[in-house]
Amino acid sequence: MLGYPKNNVMEKILIDIEEEILTIPYAHFEDWDMLQVFLKRRKNPPYRISDNLDLAGSSVESLGNLESVGGWLSLEKTNIKSLGNLESVGGSLFLCDSSIKSLGNLESVGGNLDLRGTSIKSLGNLESVGGSLYLYRTPISKKYTREEIRSMVNLGGDVYL
Repeated sequence: MLGYPKNNVMEKILIDIEEEILTIPYAHFEDWDMLQVFLKRRKNPPYRISDNLDLAGSSVESLGNLESVGGWLSLEKTNIKSLGNLESVGGSLFLCDSSIKSLGNLESVGGNLDLRGTSIKSLGNLESVGGSLYLYRTPISKKYTREEIRSMVNLGGDVYL
């Protein structure tokens, strides 16, 4: 496959030639810093994580050119300020008690979206959340009603203010 030797971790990393986006199973790295070294060697291309990405409590501040996560994404208690180019998360997205200020280009979350204890003021480009939206202790919870939030975002679950 694409010139990588069999039984090599790299065999699992697929390059979508048409879109020129790397699809990476994070389980093969399980270390954010190692993944960043790998991406830097490839000149920081756009990339997708095909499985879950757990960065809770880490020192991550940026996701670089990450465009999507196939599973859930945890950024709880991190210094992340923006999700940058991230457009979708297949599972739940946990941002509670993080430094997030902007959802960037995020359009959809397949599961729950937890923004508790953040200073988020706008839902930006967010179109849909498959589960519930948790907004306790946020500026948004004081600014909008449940009905107003439901008019902005297609929700599969409830809104918790």
